[in-house]
Amino acid sequence: MTTGNAEFRGPQPTILSFVKDLPNLCSLAGLACTVLAIYFSITGIYYAAMIGMVWAVAFDWADGLVARKMKGRTGHDRAFGGQLDVLIDIVSYGVTPAVLLLSYGEFSPVYLLGAFLMLAASAIRLSYFSTFGLSDDAKYTGLALDNNSLILVFVFLFESVMSQGIFSVVLYASGVGLAILNVAQIKTPKFSGNPINVYLLAIYTLTITGIYSWKLL
Repeated sequence: MTTGNAEFRGPQPTILSFVKDLPNLCSLAGLACTVLAIYFSITGIYYAAMIGMVWAVAFDWADGLVARKMKGRTGHDRAFGGQLDVLIDIVSYGVTPAVLLLSYGEFSPVYLLGAFLMLAASAIRLSYFSTFGLSDDAKYTGLALDNNSLILVFVFLFESVMSQGIFSVVLYASGVGLAILNVAQIKTPKFSGNPINVYLLAIYTLTITGIYSWKLL
């Protein structure tokens, strides 16, 4: 597929020239955490997967914060960074939770529907946001996808006090419930733009990392 953008004129920059852009490095660091989360989900080391998922959110927030603080970024930098962020989001907040659900359900076919709904809702919501952006009152339409990971890693704290059968139902219901909220016609605030929420996310990330690291020991 070939795409073009009349907004940008002149010679095209090289593909890898964007890697040195600090916000994009944050995005790629989040992608690395996502790959680890997928790997540990597949191998059944779920506590490690939870750490990867929450750090993916932290780096996702970081790329936006860094981008807003940096000066001298070109239109190419901003456009490329926005596209990269969206593509990584579908993996972090769509593919990863779907793989987690399938793996915890021992890849039983009954979990395919839930995994599909989670991934489809993520794709639809990201496409909608890419088209329309924030609403007129600067709020998201539908639950932002990063909340999926933040909520699921919290829900997984209760895995050790339930049987696998019961918790698989809880995880299934949580994932599908979040998918419904992702595409619901509701307005939610943009948490990542508030400095207080950044500190809260940092505390949450470190707390979750500490809890699951202790569980891994």
